Amino acid sequence: MFNKVVIFGVGLIGGSFARALRHAGVVSTLVGVGRSPQAMARALELGIIDQAAASVQDAMAGADLVLIAAPVAQTAAILASLLPYLEAGTIVTDAGSTKSDVVAAARAVMKGRVGQFVPGHPIAGRETNGPDAAIVDLYHGKKTVLTPLPENTAGDVDKVAAAWSACGAIIHKLSPQEHDTVFASVSHLPHLLAYALVDDIARKPHAGLLFQYAASGFRDFTRIAGSSPEMWRDISLANQSALLGELDAYLAQLTVMRAMLASGDGVALEAVYANAQRARCRWIEAIETAEAPPAPGSSPE
Repeated sequence: MFNKVVIFGVGLIGGSFARALRHAGVVSTLVGVGRSPQAMARALELGIIDQAAASVQDAMAGADLVLIAAPVAQTAAILASLLPYLEAGTIVTDAGSTKSDVVAAARAVMKGRVGQFVPGHPIAGRETNGPDAAIVDLYHGKKTVLTPLPENTAGDVDKVAAAWSACGAIIHKLSPQEHDTVFASVSHLPHLLAYALVDDIARKPHAGLLFQYAASGFRDFTRIAGSSPEMWRDISLANQSALLGELDAYLAQLTVMRAMLASGDGVALEAVYANAQRARCRWIEAIETAEAPPAPGSSPE
């Protein structure tokens, strides 16, 4: 499918993309570009990439597909660095967790060539970072959202979709604005809350005692606070408006629940808990249904 794929940022996201493409047998050469020589050396050592590019010019020569898998605030600088060497047939995509800002950066930098940029976001991750975190099946059965631009050709969008499909991902499409509104609620706010809780506890004078008795519930709730602070700083600021709206709504919910607790209104508290439990159970059931293997003898739709 691809002769040469270039990945800017060979960490968890970019490295897992590379591993999955190699496992699927759809790429001949994988080239990495990164800020850290140590990370590039490790990616080579692990066999994630075939080459660590000596320069952006060398990396871009003959590239079929470029994935930008770096913090979203770096998007404009990376696009500016590769634009002078962008060949007519090369498609550029990204894995950023926000899309409106990424699209704005691409339009500002690429101008008339923005049609070669197909924005994307794989909905998968772990709380670990770097080349050692990359795994071959990170995207298997997970959604990847593409937010195509009017300037994109259908063929280029299909090629990006095919790359993610080869990684095992399920392709969805949204507008950049729809994407950012949705993920402010179900991704960006939960990360902010997890970071806030752990930071609050860590700053208490008896933090050591608290962490000593924190168990599986605390671990599960705060798992995502182990993610890259740099990446989530950029995501939070890039999606500031939508995230502030979700945060305000959550603060209002907390104010209501505080009043319930202060007044000893157990009936009202239980109603909130029960509604949340039902909603979560329905969500989990929907996921399990979607991911269930087909019944023996059934035919695909």
